[in-house]
Amino acid sequence: MMNKLKKWITTENIVAVALFGYLFTYPMMNSAYRTMNMANFLASIILALSLALVWGYTGIFSYAQAAFYGIGGYTYAILCKNFAGPTLTPAFLLAAMAVGFLAAMILSFFMFYGGINDVFVALITMCVTLVLETFLQQTAGPQWKIGKAALGGFNGINSITKLTFGSTVMRDKNLYIFALVLLTIIYLGFRYMERSKLGYTLISIRENRERSELFGYNVAFIQMMIFSVAGAMAALAGVIYTTWGGYIVPTAVGMTQATIPVVLVAAGGKKNSTAVILFSLFYLTLSQRLAASGTQYSLIILGAILLLVVLFVPKGIIHSLFEILDEKVVNPLLNRSEKKGGCK
Repeated sequence: MMNKLKKWITTENIVAVALFGYLFTYPMMNSAYRTMNMANFLASIILALSLALVWGYTGIFSYAQAAFYGIGGYTYAILCKNFAGPTLTPAFLLAAMAVGFLAAMILSFFMFYGGINDVFVALITMCVTLVLETFLQQTAGPQWKIGKAALGGFNGINSITKLTFGSTVMRDKNLYIFALVLLTIIYLGFRYMERSKLGYTLISIRENRERSELFGYNVAFIQMMIFSVAGAMAALAGVIYTTWGGYIVPTAVGMTQATIPVVLVAAGGKKNSTAVILFSLFYLTLSQRLAASGTQYSLIILGAILLLVVLFVPKGIIHSLFEILDEKVVNPLLNRSEKKGGCK
């Protein structure tokens, strides 16, 4: 029993418990405004985790997560505009995730069954994001309508119905708790996957696709399904953002939105979901404070962080810190020499 407990005690696990403890008690210690603001951060973290799934765990570098994020938001908004009342909004959420899943599946089917991988996936997904943003920006005319929903061009779609479950409207603390519960489920799913057969399959594909095929794995199918699930996750984040702000605009699908999760995942540690969440919270809080003070350096800082990570800490800043603390502090204290297990 004691040995099992010692194996569980790692820097990552200690930080994870403290982090989620902080997040679950956040509404008790902060105002309704700060809580609502943090709900938006949680949507961005779910978006970052969708990229971590395809890039960190499966080795697929994608710029399309922002596109699926926007697809989810626009799908939810269009359905809300065409069907009055909040009763059906949970179904609209599921529909938005399904559309994100299908969009990702169609794109990934042609990529992976066509033998496209590595840098060419990055280029194709970047083009998809650019094309979608450009298309949405020029939809200002009255002819650009889907049913009753005008796409609105640069102005996007506004006055969108809040996500509602029964009589509970997802705003303020309710939206925060909803987003946090979803984030917790996703995070626990990631941690379980790391030690499951699926996790080891993904790591095998990430490290060597050809060898995985020789072992009998249908690599193209697995890549397609993981990419599709990540598309649904990104669409979920888009719906949370849309119900948070009550609007969705083309910039939510743009290259800036596509680049931010790339840096968050790379800087935190693409193979470590705890590191991604922790670094995302740090950066999102910092960038907002810089913007509130009138300083527009957040994107410059983001670029500088990416350069430093690529040059000096390719595993990610937070992930590397976890490993250093385990080696220098935790393992000596527990008289433990073995490395942490799991799919990393």
